[in-house]
Amino acid sequence: MLYSAYELAYAAVSPARIAAGVGARFWRSPLNPMANSWVARSTAAALDVFEHATRRYPKPDWGIDAAQIGDVSVPLTIDPVLTKDFGTLLHFKRDEEALAAARGSREPDPKVLIIAPMSGHFATLLRGTVEAMIPDHDVYITDWADARNVPVACGRFDLNDYVDYLIEFMQHIGPGTHAMAVCQPGPALLAAAAVMAENGDACRPASMTIMGSPIDTRLSPTVPNVISQERPFAWFAQNMIYTVPGPYAGAMRRVYPGFVQLYSFLAMNTDRHMDAHHDYFQHLVEGDGDSAEKHRQFYDEYLSVLDMTEEFYLQTIRDVFQEHSLAEGKFMHRGQVVKPHAITDIALMTVEGENDDISGIGQTQAAHDLCTNIPQNMQLDYVQPKVGHYGVFNGSRWRTEIQPKVAKFMRMAAKEARNRPAMKMAAE
Repeated sequence: MLYSAYELAYAAVSPARIAAGVGARFWRSPLNPMANSWVARSTAAALDVFEHATRRYPKPDWGIDAAQIGDVSVPLTIDPVLTKDFGTLLHFKRDEEALAAARGSREPDPKVLIIAPMSGHFATLLRGTVEAMIPDHDVYITDWADARNVPVACGRFDLNDYVDYLIEFMQHIGPGTHAMAVCQPGPALLAAAAVMAENGDACRPASMTIMGSPIDTRLSPTVPNVISQERPFAWFAQNMIYTVPGPYAGAMRRVYPGFVQLYSFLAMNTDRHMDAHHDYFQHLVEGDGDSAEKHRQFYDEYLSVLDMTEEFYLQTIRDVFQEHSLAEGKFMHRGQVVKPHAITDIALMTVEGENDDISGIGQTQAAHDLCTNIPQNMQLDYVQPKVGHYGVFNGSRWRTEIQPKVAKFMRMAAKEARNRPAMKMAAE
């Protein structure tokens, strides 16, 4: 019922939203003799804030069509190289001639699979992550589908299916791939790597970089971690899962709606978001177009959300946040216990933010404690000072401090991977 009520409310407010958009343009029109007055600017700003607060935000475009490499602008195409029901593998393909002109002759750049979280936002939230990696890497990314647009006939999708997708994506890219998990998919990547290592898969990653991830949420628990522990599993099943209404393609699918998660995001930092919108109003009144545009760009992305399948969300709550299955050595995949200690020749780097209020210090580092058979010279733990969760993978410190360390680590791992046998069975 909540999903239908949400859709009804959106439809009901649509006339007011349209009218607000028209009104804002009227008060700003150069044909309006009052356009430069304080009354006109304030009215237009108020209408603009209302229109943006009540609109629906579609999946954003990547907006990446070139990469600056040295003095050369290298054109990019974004190719869907493997499309499945619940996710697509995208390749940011650089123009080979322009790349050769920018680089000259040198060995190929490392292939990197960036694993975007399936946690409410689209993969485009990692635009800054991708942009920083493209100049020196051959970049792929997981682009997860909005569950409300996936027909029920396509079946279920849970955490184990997610692991299978990662394995298939890495097999498609081929040997020597470096995998980077941002936030939520850390446990899934660790599980996928363990399964591939135990099976002696030649396409197992050369390295794993796990960033701000809930490998073991018992360490430095944050507010979301505490909530997931305090409330019983049945509470999440009863209060967070709803049925997709028509006319969406996924009608009748049970999901954790994106708008419910968005409310949770906003509720965690209500004052900050209220202040941001107040500042946006002031920027509009003052005619500070640059600051207003930055606000719009951020919230166009932040307020664009997707639905997750019931089974993926609830299994993640149970296995990752309540039972800590991977950390306890009890996570099962297709009838077998996942064994992180089976990983012997996949380099591991963990990255955490000093001020992360989503994944506390130590939660990502726990991956090192689980991967007991990775040589110490193939492990690196890094804590970035003065950044929160978002700053681990986006922003100035990501570009200037974290990404260079990640790139250096991957190139070290690439050398190690070239020396390993094509097939190597894991230690018992």
